[in-house]
Amino acid sequence: MKPKVGTYVVDTRTGRVGVVMGHEGPYVQLRPYGGGKEWDCAPDTVRGATAAERLSAATAYANARSRGEVP
Repeated sequence: MKPKVGTYVVDTRTGRVGVVMGHEGPYVQLRPYGGGKEWDCAPDTVRGATAAERLSAATAYANARSRGEVP
């Protein structure tokens, strides 16, 4: 089953948290928390992100932003 657009998921191949941006062919298109370059995953390699995983991604983004690493 394909996750809904706007859902936070984890790419189980890499452990990265992403937001579902859409579906293209057999793939789920993900974008990192806070924006950035999208990547594609097979639907069977993603799972819903836990609240702790979402918080960790948000904290990592806020820290990177405060260091000037992201616009």
